[in-house]
This record gives sequence, structure tokens and C-alpha cells, in this order.
Amino acid sequence: MKDRVWARIDELGGEVWDLALKIHASPELGFEEHKAAAWLSEALAQGGFQVEKGVGGLATAFRAVHPAQSPGPRIAILAEYDALPELGHACGHNLIAAMAVGAALGLAPFKKDLPGTLVVLGTPAEEGGGGKIKLIQAGLFKEVDLAMMVHPADQTLVDRGSLAITEVKIEFFGKAAHASSEPDKGINALDAVIHTFVGLNALRQHIRDGSRIHGIITHGGVKPNIVPDYAAAQFYVRSADNAYRDELVAKLKRCAEAGAMAAGAKFRFSTGHEYKAIRPNAVLAKTFAQHIEALGYPVEQPTGGLGSTDMGDVSWEVPAIHPYVRIGPGEIPGHSKEFCEAVKSEGAKKASLAAAKAMAATCLDLWGSPTLFQRVQEEFKALRR
Repeated sequence: MKDRVWARIDELGGEVWDLALKIHASPELGFEEHKAAAWLSEALAQGGFQVEKGVGGLATAFRAVHPAQSPGPRIAILAEYDALPELGHACGHNLIAAMAVGAALGLAPFKKDLPGTLVVLGTPAEEGGGGKIKLIQAGLFKEVDLAMMVHPADQTLVDRGSLAITEVKIEFFGKAAHASSEPDKGINALDAVIHTFVGLNALRQHIRDGSRIHGIITHGGVKPNIVPDYAAAQFYVRSADNAYRDELVAKLKRCAEAGAMAAGAKFRFSTGHEYKAIRPNAVLAKTFAQHIEALGYPVEQPTGGLGSTDMGDVSWEVPAIHPYVRIGPGEIPGHSKEFCEAVKSEGAKKASLAAAKAMAATCLDLWGSPTLFQRVQEEFKALRR
């Protein structure tokens, strides 16, 4: 069965790759991925899936279910397809979508002879919008037993974790005045931002290794001859531990309080999207690893730090994996122009098909071995205690 599924994925290779390139050429930001969602839905519908659009109250989310359903593991393969501002698909979500469709369409002709349920979930806005979290809240993950997806990278990794993240916006309010003739009558909101960054830089020595607090000034004033009466900054606070992430958010708030006090300004501290740290299922990861290695992608020792993903929240709801597959030689930093080019290369095409095959084979293993599925579930339950 595996050989037949893999042969079918090879037959679909050109179609799947064209889909990846089409999404790459039309990058759309989170919750605006109307073209990508339509193209993916159409490909799955033509492959025999029953597609429901706009699930979870999200216009660009979808659920595609193969009609051949029977008792057994309910498996969700997740697709991401949002792009980054200005950089386009510099995180390779066009490949993630193509991999998901490739795996699903490869399995589709044989699903009537297989137990369980096969679902493809289209999950918008991973880059800061938390589409998967909204689908969790809408109950879509109560209808599946486990979830998987594969991310392109410059390494092949199978049990890589992620950092919990909280987005923070800090606004400062001062008083405008002429910056040269009457500066003493103003309250400089930009000074409060700068003091916040100074306090944060002093804090860095005293936070755990691997944790991150990084930010940008989003508003610093309008002209040099006007004392800024409004200034703002945006931060991402990250840690491998959800609770410690929350502790760091509290410390950042104290830096903002100190900055506001020093400048004599008022401030407003608000949080945006929050992702949990991912908990990769080791049994599931090992199963996937056997297949991706057999396809010529040996699992590597990880280098570099961790990012964040709303797949972390999924991993607290159901057993999940979020492996990475190498798309080219050497180092290619994510969220860069170089990575945006790499995800439409021949190396990316080859890696995408391999990842689709590895996910499909992992599904076959789970459907074919109740013992394996039980071990996956037992590990997940043990971690939740």
C-alpha cells in the first residue's frame, strides 16, 4: 500500500508543485488568504474530498474530509498558506500547503480500503494571527485524534520544539511642545519608549537561556521640532516554558512602568496573540523519521534557536508533530529574501514530495497498527498529567 501511495504522489508531483508555485507568486497575509484557500479547496475537492469553507468563523479556513470513513484513527493533516509582510513566502507556507495536499491526494484513491478518517485542515494566519487557536476554540480539533504538518527549513528535524510567545504592545502618552523654544513644557513619550528598551537590555542578563524578548519602535513622533506626545513599541516575549513566558511578560511591563515614570508619561500595556510551546509526540515523530530518512533526508542534530507557532496550541489538544525538512544545501535563514527564493527551487520541490510521502506513510502506519496508535495516545495522556 505504501508503494502504491508513493507512486500516486509521484504522479501528482507536477500538479502539487504548480500549486506551491501559484501560492508563492500570490502571497497573502493572515486571514486574507482567499486565493490560496480557494486553490487548495479546489484541488482537494477534485481529489474526492468533501470540502467545507469558512469553518470556525474564519473566511479563509477550510476542512476537507475524505468520504470513506470507518472506525479507526481520525488523522488531520494541516495546511498553512499565509505570507509575511513585504517578504512574501519567506517562511515557506506555500510548501506546507503543497505537502498537505500531496499527502492527502496520494492517500485518497486507497482510502476506501483503509480504516479511520482523513482530514485536511486549512489553517490561516500562523504568522501572528493564531488561526489554529481559533479553530481549537471552534471545536474542530475535538473531531480528530492527532495532527501533523511539515515545515521547510535548512535542516531536517523531527522532534523539534518551539517557544511559547506573547505579543505585547506598549503605548506611551506625553505632552506636545516646541522641542527647541519650549521643551520644558513637553512630556516626551519617545523618552519613555527608550527608557523601556534600556531597562529591557539590563534585564537580558538575568533571563533563562533560550528565552527571548525582542521589539521594535512602531511610532516615535512626527517631527524633530515637536516633543512626541505619543510613542509606541511592539514586543515578542518567548520561552520554552509557558509559565516562564508569562513571568517575562510581567517583567517587561515593569520596564514600561519605569520608563513611563522616568519620562513623566502615562502608558497602556496590552497583549495580542499568544502561542503555547509545542510538545512533539515522540512516538509519532519517530514513525515519521523512519520514512523521511528512507526517502533520503537523514535527521540532523539541531542548530540555532527556536521559533514559535500556533501548532504549539494544537499539540496541547491532540498528539501532534511539526517536523522540518531540508530544502537545500547549506544554511538558509528563515524569514529572509534568500529563503523566499529557496522555497521555489528544485530542492524545495524534491523535499516537498518527500515530506508528503513521509506523512502519508505515517498515516498508513497509524491506520494499520492499533498498537502504534495506542502508544501515541498513551504518551499524550502521560504528558497532560
